Amino acid sequence: MEIKITNQQQNQLLKRKEITFEVDHTQTRGTPTRQEIRHKLAETLKTKPELVYIKRVATKTGTMKAKGEANAYETIEQAKLIEPEYIITRNTPAAEKKEKPEEKTVQAPPPPQPSPKKPTTEKPAEKAPEPPKKKEE
Repeated sequence: MEIKITNQQQNQLLKRKEITFEVDHTQTRGTPTRQEIRHKLAETLKTKPELVYIKRVATKTGTMKAKGEANAYETIEQAKLIEPEYIITRNTPAAEKKEKPEEKTVQAPPPPQPSPKKPTTEKPAEKAPEPPKKKEE
């Protein structure tokens, strides 16, 4: 897997590098995972993998090249402040994903219990009285 950075811009306001890249994955024969790309990109940028967040990776049909976008932050705090939650979730390893739902589980309050019904004596349905008939004269 070879990564070629096609465009790189420094965003001073958000304290990050915005990167577009191409991945040639003829050796691996399949689109590499976000984690593999993340580690390789961090190695290329000479930074920690925890600071790199892959936004998008798409392989063009019939080719062994994928294009993508990523952001490399200066600090983890800055990344967590700016990146949407779903991007952070996509970029976390599978082992960490399994642990997080257990930590975040919040028990919902139990549903309200129906009040016990008091036994009532049911009367048989009474027939409605028939209206009086008119007498013919």
